[in-house]
Amino acid sequence: MSRFFPKSLFGQTILILLIGLVVSHSIGAWIYAGAREQAVRAIGGFAAAQRVANLSRLVEEAPADWRPRIVAALSDPTFRVSLLAQPPDQLPADADGAAKVIEDYVRQQLPERPDRQVRAAVFEPNGRPPGGPFGPGFDHRPVPGPIGGMGGMGGMMHDMMGPGFGVWRSLQVAVMLSDGRWLSFATTLPQGAPSVSWQFIISMALMAAIVLAVSVWAVRRVTAPLGLLSAAADRLGRDVTSEPLAEAGTIEMQRAARAFNRMQERLRRLIESRTQMLAALSHDLRTPLTLLRLRTEEVADADERDKMLATIGEMDEMIGSTLAFARDEVRAEPRRRVDIAALLASVVDDMADAGLAVTMQPAAPLIHECQPGALKRAITNLLDNAVKYGKCARATIATTAKAIEITIDDDGPGIPDEELPRVFQPFYRVEDSRSRDTGGTGLGLAIAQSIVQAHGGELVLANRPGGGLRACIRLPV
Repeated sequence: MSRFFPKSLFGQTILILLIGLVVSHSIGAWIYAGAREQAVRAIGGFAAAQRVANLSRLVEEAPADWRPRIVAALSDPTFRVSLLAQPPDQLPADADGAAKVIEDYVRQQLPERPDRQVRAAVFEPNGRPPGGPFGPGFDHRPVPGPIGGMGGMGGMMHDMMGPGFGVWRSLQVAVMLSDGRWLSFATTLPQGAPSVSWQFIISMALMAAIVLAVSVWAVRRVTAPLGLLSAAADRLGRDVTSEPLAEAGTIEMQRAARAFNRMQERLRRLIESRTQMLAALSHDLRTPLTLLRLRTEEVADADERDKMLATIGEMDEMIGSTLAFARDEVRAEPRRRVDIAALLASVVDDMADAGLAVTMQPAAPLIHECQPGALKRAITNLLDNAVKYGKCARATIATTAKAIEITIDDDGPGIPDEELPRVFQPFYRVEDSRSRDTGGTGLGLAIAQSIVQAHGGELVLANRPGGGLRACIRLPV
């Protein structure tokens, strides 16, 4: 389940907003449907009761011989009116009390009379009143309509709104006139439309789409500065002298950018001060080394003199390598597009001309933006190590979907697996000997890794199954 959950802050924020939007729309739809149904029922019942009261007053105030003609004129397929000679039977109240409310309203609208009687019944959609027949002489014929044969008005609404617009209940009311006869009314009451319809779904979908679009824009605007900050941190990891982060955007983003730039400036000053300190130490150490070399030249024993000069030379080389390593970390060589394959071939040719066992497989041109001087030094260090410890070096270059890979193989004894993570540490040497011919200064791999990482890539060492060591430089495309 967790693998389907977004990993980015943008995706998680959008998912939370989407869940909230769905929940709020669902609750709003449920509340709207209930309130709408209540409103439809109340308005429909009030309109029907008012019409019954008005027509009852009209018929009752008319002369007795006019009443049959008036009743015939008032009756239509959607609202049937008839005169009954016998009173209908009393029915129990319906479940929601709608019939009792209609009875009370009609009674209030008619002139007061001691023997005033009003009876009402609400039929469910199956076409029969809840509780039995209304009484002898009562008009039980269903009013034409879309649901269960009821509702002429419902039929018209059905034609306008389409099938399934709503459920209609049949209303029948009987009012006793002054001459003892009963005036009967038959019509329909809206039960309410279904809570889900195409119109409702479309409107909710449009609102959700608008809210989601605005939310995506707002979240993207809020999270975009985090991407800029991440990119700036990545640049800082490769080059401490990179351009500072623009102090723009929201107040919080401006504060973060300002703090990031101050941190970058402190790191730059720290590295520069360390480099200056190492340069001063190098200068101070080389002065006594020069004096030692001059005094050593006066030693009479040739073998002892050579050993002392070799030790002094190793110390001088170590000091120079240390200073070069420190300077390389802050050196800002401009990047430019070069042919990496041609760069590798030039290093291989130079070493081969010097009599070293270095070869390279032919490769097509590979244009890449890099610091050519620094990258050339890293490749030279790796080839030199391969020749020194593995007797030969075979270089290849290829591309993958995400990186340019430069591979250097040798035929040496390799490096113990437990030593592989530590060989990139400055001054660390697997070789126990401190000889210049075998041990070196222990900075070659550290310098190569620093250069490759400054290009956003990685340097990996691995023992080959057939013997020997493989060094692989991966530069991101």
